[in-house]
Amino acid sequence: MTKQEISIITSVQNPRVKGWTQLLDKKGREKQGQFIIEGVHLVQEALTSGAAIDTLVYAGERQYELPAGMLEQAAALGIECLAVTESVLSKCTDTLTPQAVFAVLRKLHWEPANLLESAASPGLVVVIDGMQDPGNLGTIIRSADAVGATGILLGKGTVDLYNPKTVRSTMGSMFHLPIAQGDLQLVLPEAAAQGVAVITTSLQGESDCYAFDFRQPVWFVIGNEGQGVSPQVSALTTEHIRIPMQGRAESLNAAMAATVVLFEAMRQRM
Repeated sequence: MTKQEISIITSVQNPRVKGWTQLLDKKGREKQGQFIIEGVHLVQEALTSGAAIDTLVYAGERQYELPAGMLEQAAALGIECLAVTESVLSKCTDTLTPQAVFAVLRKLHWEPANLLESAASPGLVVVIDGMQDPGNLGTIIRSADAVGATGILLGKGTVDLYNPKTVRSTMGSMFHLPIAQGDLQLVLPEAAAQGVAVITTSLQGESDCYAFDFRQPVWFVIGNEGQGVSPQVSALTTEHIRIPMQGRAESLNAAMAATVVLFEAMRQRM
């Protein structure tokens, strides 16, 4: 691909550019069924993981910043590759100093039924109830990926998975395991009926996380940063566990607490 062959989109008024810009907003993402990932690492992860990339967009003047073979790999997969100017790149991205590439993807196709299919096996599903901080959600997805969790279920009222900050915080882990969205009031009873232990953390937990048996099928519920798990969802859990602490801190950040529990689950399963 020579520089002379590249046709560069230069106007922020271009219809394609306007469509990409709308993906920075949740309403635009819902309307188009797409979302944006920014930066070399995320695009590479999406390419390697076989994510549903529709378009790869890069800064024509900074093509040299792309890893060797990235455009050729994308083209071989049938992905549209388009060059744009810096002004267009800045218009379509969420970061202050955008990297030289972003990609437009179709939203993930997973459904709660995909998680329930393996509920009877010793699966480990992370359930999110009303979490609001995109960084926390992204961190939990990374931790779930790191410990080999079998899936993630996002309940109503949780921050948008496709929020640019959430997407960046996952560091590509969102492409490594099933992530579904659904009504916890409907899905959790189905999981429990299949013999899954539906658990959550609580300062009044019956046992600590190191005594609980994570070798069984477990769905672990994590709540809102301030209010925790909602009373309605808490009533659907089968057991409350606690994280023992020797210091004077009263509690842990939601993402940190989730990570502690998930790595204990991995330790036991290993």
